[in-house]
Amino acid sequence: MVTIRLTRGGTNKVPFYRIVVANSRAKRDGRFIEALGTWDPSQGAGELVIDHARYDHWVKLGARPSDVVGQITKRAAKAAAKSA
Repeated sequence: MVTIRLTRGGTNKVPFYRIVVANSRAKRDGRFIEALGTWDPSQGAGELVIDHARYDHWVKLGARPSDVVGQITKRAAKAAAKSA
């Protein structure tokens, strides 16, 4: 099964995450298919940079976003709609 999930980067107590498409059996920070964006939770409300076209493409193909990825993308979509 293919999932859209976070991989952790950064240093101790300063996390930085990449949003990637990966096989669900792969390690958290291991092999992935495609990187879709980044999420930096240390930036206030959390700075999210994501390629929405590629995200939608993978969801249409059957990739399932993890709980956290689903929450942060919904939050970003609400913020974008609110500012527009």
